[in-house]
Amino acid sequence: MVKWGMPPVQALRGATTVAADLIGWSADVGAVEAGKFADLVAVAGDPLADITEMSRVRFVMKGGQVIRNDLK
Repeated sequence: MVKWGMPPVQALRGATTVAADLIGWSADVGAVEAGKFADLVAVAGDPLADITEMSRVRFVMKGGQVIRNDLK
């Protein structure tokens, strides 16, 4: 989406909070908040400055379990 002109912040929101709203799951997913499912990814850089950072994921947590941790 960024490739065709969407700002990175809008693309990331579209994949998280907006998507959660669209499927009716915003009470459970889409944001990092107490009581929501703990599925997280982390990158080394700033995806708002360089959206390609999202293709270089360094840390993944799914359901509260660390699946990948290359940040050590």
